[in-house]
Amino acid sequence: MKHSRLWLSATIIALVVIGGFILSVPHTEKDDGAFLSKSAEANIPLVTLRDSFKKGVHTITGSLEAPNACTSVSAEAVYATDSPETGDILVLLSLLADPGICLQLPTRISFTATVSAPANLPIRVLVDGAAATTTAL
Repeated sequence: MKHSRLWLSATIIALVVIGGFILSVPHTEKDDGAFLSKSAEANIPLVTLRDSFKKGVHTITGSLEAPNACTSVSAEAVYATDSPETGDILVLLSLLADPGICLQLPTRISFTATVSAPANLPIRVLVDGAAATTTAL
């Protein structure tokens, strides 16, 4: 009688442990690329811009979200033109990571760039060579 209770208790404990393991292990399902599209959208940086034009010089200020507060940004503005009638201002941003230890908390970092160009030109922004989404301040 004693041994049957012991075996019954051991079986119940084993079933609870196995059931808990099965429920706690993540299940993989076919996702049809939805995860990839979400991560690709997350990699497109959002840059806020403000363009001040005075005496033929554009002063472009803005900010973007960096992975941490130790990251710095390098900004350069270029007047890109295919012909005298068309052109745009290209803002090239480079994120420079600090190799030290830093809290991995996304942080907005400001930048400023100037360029001589005609008024009312569209502005394109590249962050580390990738096109960025921009919003005006």
